[in-house]
Amino acid sequence: MLVAYLLVAYFFIPEIWIHRDAGRIGEFGPMVTTTEQDIPGDPINVGLVGSKEDVLRAFASAGWDPADKITLRTSAEIGLSVMLDRPDLDAPVSALLFEGRKQDLAFEKAVGKSADERHHVRFWLTRSTGADGRPLWLGSASFDRGVGFSHDTGQITHHIAPDVDAERGLIIGDLQKAGQLSSTYEIPGIGATKTGRNGGGDPYFSDGKAMIGVLRGLATP
Repeated sequence: MLVAYLLVAYFFIPEIWIHRDAGRIGEFGPMVTTTEQDIPGDPINVGLVGSKEDVLRAFASAGWDPADKITLRTSAEIGLSVMLDRPDLDAPVSALLFEGRKQDLAFEKAVGKSADERHHVRFWLTRSTGADGRPLWLGSASFDRGVGFSHDTGQITHHIAPDVDAERGLIIGDLQKAGQLSSTYEIPGIGATKTGRNGGGDPYFSDGKAMIGVLRGLATP
């Protein structure tokens, strides 16, 4: 039974969704992530201007932890965290692709006693820069509301809360409270939607914008 489940959930059904959702990526334009099976994932809804060191320092100051990479050890640790209801502050996040690449950085903020629920964001370094010449990082932020089975494939996954704009606001707000932002501005994202669906089949809604925060560098007063 286990072998049959693995074959169906991780091989056969994803192939069906790849063909079904092939045209959906075009609906959102370039501002949406994809799974490794090329299924549309979470929307790009946040960004930062600053060096990698600026980003790491800002999230540390705001009380967020960098997420571990997925390995056999970290996968076992997050599983035990959920089953035993114990903390895993740097639990791994799954890989999503943007512009054909996996995330460069990921951060999370714990909620409750385990990794079952958490705030989290992935960031990709882009070729664009801010007005000050520092790199632009684009990110996808969402709230993991619990572990379960994918609505589309049956794979084990975190389910996200539908209001992805709220998570965007939390991240920008936390960075502002920590004194890490000098300014913010908006850019177009996926466009307003009430019927979004990510790679796990979770519904989401958004005003379709991405909020960009300009980080204070070491020399910024």
